[in-house]
Amino acid sequence: MSTTTNLSAGRPYLAIPGPSVIPDAVLQAMHRPSPNIYAGELLSLTDSLIPDLKALARTEHFVAIYIANGHGAWEAALTNTLQPGDKVLVPASGRFAIGWSEMAEALGIEIEILDFGTAAPWDLEQVAERLRADPGHQIKAVLGVHVDTSSSIRNDVAALRAVMDAAQHPALLMVDCIASLGCDRFEMDAWGVDVMVSACQKGVMTPAGMSFVFFNDKAAAARAKLPRVSRYWDWTPRANPAEFYQYFGGTAPTHHLYGLRAALDLVQQEGLERVWARHARLAEAIWAACECWGAIDDPMQGLRLNVADRGLRSHAVTALHLPAPSASSLRQWLEQNLGLTLGIGLGLAPAGSAEWHGHFRLGHMGHVNGHMIMGLLGGIETGLKALDIPHGQGALAAAAAVLARPV
Repeated sequence: MSTTTNLSAGRPYLAIPGPSVIPDAVLQAMHRPSPNIYAGELLSLTDSLIPDLKALARTEHFVAIYIANGHGAWEAALTNTLQPGDKVLVPASGRFAIGWSEMAEALGIEIEILDFGTAAPWDLEQVAERLRADPGHQIKAVLGVHVDTSSSIRNDVAALRAVMDAAQHPALLMVDCIASLGCDRFEMDAWGVDVMVSACQKGVMTPAGMSFVFFNDKAAAARAKLPRVSRYWDWTPRANPAEFYQYFGGTAPTHHLYGLRAALDLVQQEGLERVWARHARLAEAIWAACECWGAIDDPMQGLRLNVADRGLRSHAVTALHLPAPSASSLRQWLEQNLGLTLGIGLGLAPAGSAEWHGHFRLGHMGHVNGHMIMGLLGGIETGLKALDIPHGQGALAAAAAVLARPV
């Protein structure tokens, strides 16, 4: 028998940018026999989810629930508003905007990408210029990602709407909030968003398997003009069900609904404004630590945040660089030795390339608190020391100072 000390025993910590840590209350709510899907509490429970989902998105309009991941929500949003031959404009600041555009292209939609790289937000003047150059309104929708999970850029959705309004362009504004819903402030109606897509496995704190498409009257009118929509993806019966099964296009995702109810209860108990404030404070602690680790004589040889400007960083995910192959070595060491799993670098370098091993991501979304973040940071510092990776000092003290400030 080996006498090597096992420091990874105990509850593991999955610090990837989704699926996120699942609250015990959600797990307990899901731990039950299958319910009746024709009558009883499941029906009333599902009815209760709708106003609370709308409150989470800050909308008074419509929501459709899909048994699908975020990619399913992408397709649902596209098929309910556009048809082959339509054109969309895609300002991109990371891999997931590109992914949504690829989904559109596969549906026969013409795409035009304004690619701003993976470390910068949308250049709204370029977007404005392109919209002004479209007097015939060939562009039917603008697809934007609020927080790109790959790059950790947080884009200004309200400013994008202002640009569209200034250009007097009638295109739909469609926004991906898969990484940001329940983490970063998002105001669907106040910001003028026509369609918003999200999913349950990040800030909504429910195991992966459900996604949501929120839409307003303008988007509903676009749907009504289409000659046909796939019966499964059609959001009209889901948002206005005459029968319970129409919420889901068939059999309900029973246990996910119980889990989602428990997750939304947690949000209500804390208060959405406080949820946003918690994510902002925890993210700030992470940034403070990472900035200290990166303070070495040759910054290019140490840890670097992908997004230099704090005002442009997500409060849900942080993308980081280390000289290859240090990022992959650090992730592997932490998982094997401390039971701490960090996210792979995604979309910042070609998969399988040497550079791919120089990126990783931290998820700090949903069911996370101060001691979890300090544990995450303490684990990373331990790995940096164990692997003799150059890093600056004072990271944990800097993070603690952020969290120690009066609430």
